[in-house]
Amino acid sequence: MTERVVLAYSGGLDTSVAIGWIAKETGAEVIAVAVDVGQGGEDLDVIRKRALACGAVEAEVSDAKDEFADEYCLPALKANALYMDRYPLVSALSRPVIVKHLAIAAKKHGATILAHGCTGKGNDQVRFEVGIANLIPDMTCIAPVRDYAMTRDKAIEFAELNNLPIDQNKKNPYSIDANVWGRAIETGFLEDIWNGPIEDIYAYTSDPRVTREPDEVLITFKNGGPVAIDGRPVTMLQAIQELNRRAGAQGVGRIDMVEDRLVGIKSREVYEAPGAMALIAAHEELANVTVERELARFGRVVSQRWTELVYDGMWFSPLKRALDGFFDDLNSTISGEIRMTLHAGRAVVTGRRSDESLYDFDLATYDTGDTYDQTKAKGFIDIYGMSSSIAARRDLQGK
Repeated sequence: MTERVVLAYSGGLDTSVAIGWIAKETGAEVIAVAVDVGQGGEDLDVIRKRALACGAVEAEVSDAKDEFADEYCLPALKANALYMDRYPLVSALSRPVIVKHLAIAAKKHGATILAHGCTGKGNDQVRFEVGIANLIPDMTCIAPVRDYAMTRDKAIEFAELNNLPIDQNKKNPYSIDANVWGRAIETGFLEDIWNGPIEDIYAYTSDPRVTREPDEVLITFKNGGPVAIDGRPVTMLQAIQELNRRAGAQGVGRIDMVEDRLVGIKSREVYEAPGAMALIAAHEELANVTVERELARFGRVVSQRWTELVYDGMWFSPLKRALDGFFDDLNSTISGEIRMTLHAGRAVVTGRRSDESLYDFDLATYDTGDTYDQTKAKGFIDIYGMSSSIAARRDLQGK
């Protein structure tokens, strides 16, 4: 029986060429699997037909936009996930949902090999292969670009020789990965970290320097997730899409950073994630109102670990699953409304209210009639600082 390979298929040059390349190198039949996570671009049926035209024996396409928003973006929002305090895991979040659909297809078609289009320099090879190892431990993984030296020049030559129905443009200067949570841009002139980004690289965001009227938005949350915008009920996907549009129009969510990759190199990355960054800012502020201090402090520590696990390809790990439970509990009181102004590249919270609020006006006010007994503060300070004061006296005596 001929061996079968399931290929993570994007419809672009590399993965289209990989169909015939894998067949040539391994003698296996190739099943192409494309997953829509809100990246836009071509129709899924067009992508499916291209895979078949490039030699795939089967081609499957999955509309996973709602699944991606509900099961991957929402947990990231609940964790306020920002790698290195800046990157909202745009690509890292999409890989496990793609892996899940690859695993389903592999079982369905009796495949024994998984293939992806990643290079040996990036994080995604780890995310794909560790994810598959968690879902189908006996599956073999191959990467034509990495394992068979399928360089871009060779891919273009292969496409021309075999008359493959794909764009063979050699001049695209950037590597771009997109989904509904955001868009990542790298390579080309951006590899010189002194070069500033130019407007041409952006697609989700408008120039924040252009004068526009501010846009005020009201976001309603329940248990950590957005359920309404300006009073209109929304799904998680609809919330991201609307804020991508509105925050993106104000230039919100542009990120230019040098990032520590899992493989040990530093990489210059430019991201635009208007909906993600606006939602995280709103969620963080509502948490400030509704989450008890010590839980919130520990939550920030756990957030960093959760984020690193997801960035490092450990979505399906036992620790990541356990931390999901922690954030479900932490978010159980994050319900209420946030008023936010979107303007000039910033998403600024201007109002917050919640039935779960721990903010007590009578305790916080400095006006007459406050209920805070300030006479207790002196004794608290004395006891709180006692251990360090004792140590300080000892250290001063020794000098």
